[in-house]
Amino acid sequence: MDNRGSRSSSGAPQEKVKKNRLLQGKPIHPRAITRKTTITELIDESFLAYNAARLREACRLFTTRMLEPDVTIGVSLTGALTPAGLGMSSIIPLMNRGFIDWMVTTGANLYHDSHFAIGRSLHMGSPHIDDRELRKQGIVRIYDILFDYEVLLSTDAFYREVVRQEEFQREMSTAEFHFRIGKYVRERERALGLGQVSILSAAYEAGVPIYAPSPGDSSIGMNIAREAIDGCRVRIDITRDVNETAAIVLDAKAKGKSAVLILGGGSPKNFLLQTEPHIQEVLGINNAGHDFFLQITDARPDTGGLSGATPAEAVSWGKINPEQLPAAVVCYTDTTIALPLLTAYAVANHKPRRLARLYDKREDLYTRLVSAYRRAQKRKKR
Repeated sequence: MDNRGSRSSSGAPQEKVKKNRLLQGKPIHPRAITRKTTITELIDESFLAYNAARLREACRLFTTRMLEPDVTIGVSLTGALTPAGLGMSSIIPLMNRGFIDWMVTTGANLYHDSHFAIGRSLHMGSPHIDDRELRKQGIVRIYDILFDYEVLLSTDAFYREVVRQEEFQREMSTAEFHFRIGKYVRERERALGLGQVSILSAAYEAGVPIYAPSPGDSSIGMNIAREAIDGCRVRIDITRDVNETAAIVLDAKAKGKSAVLILGGGSPKNFLLQTEPHIQEVLGINNAGHDFFLQITDARPDTGGLSGATPAEAVSWGKINPEQLPAAVVCYTDTTIALPLLTAYAVANHKPRRLARLYDKREDLYTRLVSAYRRAQKRKKR
């Protein structure tokens, strides 16, 4: 049968109908940027293609869908971002507005975050300085961030003094450890009249649990190790971390939806996402994966590195709900560029949410997870 000239029910040629569907996107015709252009106008009207468009999609996904009242938001933070001031500029404002409910990061980010709270300073510099000269002068470099070696020594001393306190002489999850550290950090901020400059301090006051999947891989872990030699009895229970984070996600899915905001990649990214395989595969509890996936990364997916792993790949592991995959966004850019813009957009366009205070609910959530696991095991044996 000759189908040439066949028409759709509307009477238009099928090729033309298909063409019109493909051209339904908004025409690219931005207004000129002026000194009065707001951050919202800049992103909505000028970020129209390539990774600028992905960042616009990220801002809208986060602000219009992930910040709904029934969504629990987990954030992973990787890379030396707190020394660059992103804790103060972006993470703390998000926490204080209820835009972060729980968090996974590296011990290094929390260690460097502490410098500011104890009154130490980090400085803008250059990546092109002779590092041999810096070593002679006792100056440490993180790319183009410079600070005195004494900053490390004083921060080490602060942590050793704190972990010697009686409340630390037992086993605990990293969330509990960081919460208790946060109390001392907040006290130091107040004593120095600094305001709130630390993620640990903000998380302590907002009840945001912070997990570190590799607690020994940082100066915090090294100082705990030193104190252990001298008889300090603090012990980190990483299995508790695995179960607590899974309990948070299980509860989120029972009450509404679960969202992940991934800043970078690495171990924190996986620890954030592995909650669903732990629930489904290991504990045998029926669940559907995280509902919203938003990642900012500069890693390629084809090299096999975790930081570049896509949300589509995560679906195959049960980490992401396949029904929600079309809403996932990956923005390939530098987190130090994207996060302040995302924060500014969200603050400008969404009112603060009620604080979830998940830290206060950890024991109850853990008990519910154990009960769900027991029920799943009973069903399996029938």
